Amino acid sequence: MHHYAFVEKAQINTLKTEDCLFCGAPFQYLERSQEMTCLYCGKKEQGNIKCPDGHYICEACHNSDSMRLIEEIVFTTTSNNPFEISELLINHPALPVLGCQHAYIAGGALMAAIKNQGSGVSPEDIKEVFARTGRQAQGGYCGLTGICGVVPAIVACFSVLTGSRCGTDRQQQITMEAATRVMRAITALTGPSCCKAYVRAGLEVAVRYLGESLGIVLPLERVSKCRHSLRHPHGCRTERCPYFDA
Repeated sequence: MHHYAFVEKAQINTLKTEDCLFCGAPFQYLERSQEMTCLYCGKKEQGNIKCPDGHYICEACHNSDSMRLIEEIVFTTTSNNPFEISELLINHPALPVLGCQHAYIAGGALMAAIKNQGSGVSPEDIKEVFARTGRQAQGGYCGLTGICGVVPAIVACFSVLTGSRCGTDRQQQITMEAATRVMRAITALTGPSCCKAYVRAGLEVAVRYLGESLGIVLPLERVSKCRHSLRHPHGCRTERCPYFDA
């Protein structure tokens, strides 16, 4: 990411996901939010993650480079396999091990696959999923509110597909059931959290429920090998994770 420009080049390979991209110091995770000012755009907002020297990067600036990559692949791929699309992004060297970029990967991969399968999804539908995801996928909020951004991202797909909104009947029921199933799958993989495992598990559940609820059939395959175990900043679950590569 371009934020590494502020760190000496010799330090880049030693930075971890929990290190400040501005100075390389370990992040602090605050129990109470504070007003902070983004180093890049000057925006003031409430935040729960900063470095000891007070450096803060807002969500929009933090995700900018990754989002360009995600959008480029999601809007140009011809694959109808959401796992193929998501793994291409998950394994890209520009993507951090953890972060809300994974929420956009989950929603984008699912919608792109449906579009390429021929079920009537448009690029505008994918943009709508991204917009809805951005309202709820916030860094660190998986621990602060218990909601991983992958959940609203995937469920936004169901909402767009069904036309769900407040006051609808079956459409909203399908959307909420999708949220319940994806959240349950992700909860089973906590301790500590892993965004990459959450994307994989969430997509497995979503693909099954798409067929069950909407008759949309996509390829279903489990990713059995993960290349990121040694990079996890909070410690990989190793054998307790179904995607662990021993």
